[in-house]
Amino acid sequence: MVGNFIGDFVKGRELAHRFQPGIVKGIGLHRAIDSYTDAHPVVRQSKKRLSETYRHYSGVITDVFYDHFLASQWSSFSDEPLDHFAQRSYALLLAYEPILPEEVKQMMPHMMKGNWLLNYQHLDGIARALSGMSRRTTFQSKMEQAIDDLKTHYALFGDEFQQFFPELKSYCNEWIAHSS
Repeated sequence: MVGNFIGDFVKGRELAHRFQPGIVKGIGLHRAIDSYTDAHPVVRQSKKRLSETYRHYSGVITDVFYDHFLASQWSSFSDEPLDHFAQRSYALLLAYEPILPEEVKQMMPHMMKGNWLLNYQHLDGIARALSGMSRRTTFQSKMEQAIDDLKTHYALFGDEFQQFFPELKSYCNEWIAHSS
């Protein structure tokens, strides 16, 4: 879980000397999920709806939208309540704080204070996340405006998430079963 969480912040392929095997496997899973997601036709459909306005940020925005649908429909996917999962996740990340990349260490207090994992279920939580990401981009991204696209095409993005997520879960289960 920790490796999967930090996957975007870890560069390179030689990870075994930097992390324990479970963390390395989590980073590998994160990278496999990214590749699978980027190539998936349903995700491409969602991104295409956003690409004219947001260009290369459309993928990041689609990920955030899908995070919203996962959080808002959490009980359909897990028996563990979302608030318990969020608190357990934060505690686990804090337990591994010494090995977390600096960017993650800087982000964690904000993530925990704003309880991002729980608040992604609400549109205002998504709006805050998109605005925060927009402030941190080097170029003008307009991500703060993307909440309007989510509201406008809510049913379409929701349907696409519902098509995609079960396939992603199957892919992850297969990847975990067959990775060393």
